Amino acid sequence: MTGQRAYQSPTERVQAWADGSTLHIRFNNPTRHNALSVDMWQAVPSLLRQAEGDEAIRLVVFSGAGEKSFVSGADISQFEDMRAAREAVKQYEALAEEALMAIYLCAKPTLACIRGYCIGGGVNVAISCDLRIASDDSSFAIPAARLGLGYRLSALKNLVDLVGVGVAKDLFFTARRIDAAEAKSVGLITRVCPGANLDALLKEYTDAMAQNAPLTVHAGKRIMQEILKPDADLDRDLCQQLIRQCFDSEDYAEGRRAFMEKRKPAFRGH
Repeated sequence: MTGQRAYQSPTERVQAWADGSTLHIRFNNPTRHNALSVDMWQAVPSLLRQAEGDEAIRLVVFSGAGEKSFVSGADISQFEDMRAAREAVKQYEALAEEALMAIYLCAKPTLACIRGYCIGGGVNVAISCDLRIASDDSSFAIPAARLGLGYRLSALKNLVDLVGVGVAKDLFFTARRIDAAEAKSVGLITRVCPGANLDALLKEYTDAMAQNAPLTVHAGKRIMQEILKPDADLDRDLCQQLIRQCFDSEDYAEGRRAFMEKRKPAFRGH
């Protein structure tokens, strides 16, 4: 595709490439329905650091290889080695936490493009992203209660912030699987479409991010993160600084000129 550039991924089980202003990160473990292995968790922060240093990137898209799964959870074939002993549990959880927080805190907008199974760790990846779209044949579950796993505070907070405490308790306590229609109705995902239309729906987002003012998007993302904090912790000075940066930018001047000249603006992120 035009404008496609390779990104350096530390493992073949995570594919990464830039297409225009979008970085695609694809989980590539299809024989295990893209279950997340240790090397896959480790790859995410490295790729996001590359994206944050790349001025051309305006959106990061996470997807799963194949037609059957986004992410089906953790790779349980590694449980005996990685999660049986106390220190191994700490190591595994630290890797997952680092990856998920890297997604949540990424300065660039992030989007989960979901097709098929989105289970356990897959839900955690999705709810760490800013945006979530899915094919209508996707399914979602958090099966921790069926496995006896402890769940991280950050993951449960993301879930509660997104869907509310009532829905979060329903999904977590029962470990039941829901379809894409119910996931949309409870706010777990934003938009659903037939599988054949998922690429077209994704293109709506990649095109919008390519055209819209990146400083404005960044400021909005960062301010919304502040809004989710307790009021006493909200950094109002930072919010005002982010707003001023937008109004002081070349992009704001370009936006005004384009409006007066009745043309599309060409934003550069400066």
